[in-house]
Amino acid sequence: MAKISEKIDFEHDHMVIKQRHDVSQSLKDAQAARDAGIGMSGENRLVGFLDGAVLTAWLKEAGVAWSDTEAAKEVVKRKMMSGEFAKMRVWEGSY
Repeated sequence: MAKISEKIDFEHDHMVIKQRHDVSQSLKDAQAARDAGIGMSGENRLVGFLDGAVLTAWLKEAGVAWSDTEAAKEVVKRKMMSGEFAKMRVWEGSY
């Protein structure tokens, strides 16, 4: 993951930091794994590739702390199962 830009604004007496990240490598890795059939059989499945910046944004959006692992797992599961993030998925099954 590479940070593309960071912009700091002040809105209504609050500092807002907006960051843009390049997640293209994660998307390429997921496509390569799908093409190779990696993680699609056996007891353990490779659900997908998730960039740290994306996970941070998802947890922040959900109001979940990194230390709350069970809640974080649910956030990841809900987001990965949504069609919105299908390009990050490797295995298309449900879990």
